[in-house]
Amino acid sequence: MIEIIPAIDIIDGKAVRLAKGDYNQKTVYNDNPLEIARRFEDAGIKRLHLVDLDGAKAQHVVNLKVLEKMAKNTRLIIDFGGGIKTNEDIRNVFDYGASYATIGTVAVKDPVLFQHWLSAYGSDKIILGADVKNGNIAISGWFDVTNVNLHDFVRDYIAKGVKTVLCTDISKDGMLMGASIDMYQQLKLGFPDLNIIASGGITRVEEIELLDKMNIFAVIIGKAYYEGKIKLNDLSKFL
Repeated sequence: MIEIIPAIDIIDGKAVRLAKGDYNQKTVYNDNPLEIARRFEDAGIKRLHLVDLDGAKAQHVVNLKVLEKMAKNTRLIIDFGGGIKTNEDIRNVFDYGASYATIGTVAVKDPVLFQHWLSAYGSDKIILGADVKNGNIAISGWFDVTNVNLHDFVRDYIAKGVKTVLCTDISKDGMLMGASIDMYQQLKLGFPDLNIIASGGITRVEEIELLDKMNIFAVIIGKAYYEGKIKLNDLSKFL
């Protein structure tokens, strides 16, 4: 059964969503992200994707206090991403309560450091972040699109021990236009043993059902929940 992972994106300590990763297209949903996290927990959700958008922009982790508050006040298993660039960053993320760290930019720009983290923390705790635009990997909070192909990127890191990839289609993210089902299908066909976390554009429960049939490991929901397109009751069959 596919796992449901709601996302809470943080700017200035508040829960927000962006459209296509554009910081100028920001909607604030709650000044207290812990309230949202507790709502998810009460619905039976076990895991949370917490994104430090300030950190992604600043190139270092910023919202550790938000992470700590959620880790101490809920039982949610937290996957943290955004701004993890140094040994201190990743150490703090785990020390402040995250169970997983999602890392994309460092995997592109400093593969030696990423490999070190894989060895030091284990491939069960390190998730490869693969943010995609037109088939290529984007980094640094989606500001830079590289010429690195998604499948080549994933193939290289599977060979180095990566087990889980969080794959986001930037063009779909926050747009409520539907997910890139074909992209995930091709990724699953190419790497059948890979744990794929699908992210970006999920708008309807039917899409989650389709991804479940494809044996996709997990799906991240964001704007569809915040805008009322998907309700927590709709997800009960997956919990």
